[in-house]
Amino acid sequence: MFSRFVSSPRSSLTPRQALKLANFYLENAFNLDDIDIVLVLCRDIDTSLYQAKKGVKRTEDQHLAKEIATAYIDLGNLLEKHGHVNEAKDRYKKAGKLG
Repeated sequence: MFSRFVSSPRSSLTPRQALKLANFYLENAFNLDDIDIVLVLCRDIDTSLYQAKKGVKRTEDQHLAKEIATAYIDLGNLLEKHGHVNEAKDRYKKAGKLG
């Protein structure tokens, strides 16, 4: 139904919009107790952050890159909170690469 309006929701977003979406998912995921939903949101967060990171590389916006790094740290904290330590470490590394 929606595919005729937008082929890929994240691909049409600016890096800033993709980051806003990731932060929206993060905020909600931190408030949930259902681990299955949290993990689905973690995947969506990771996808949105990837899209934001990809876009920020083209613009070289250091301030936005730091905001994306902060979101990766938050995602790592969320994953660690739910016992996914290795996945959390991967997100911390991604944050470190962004600054």
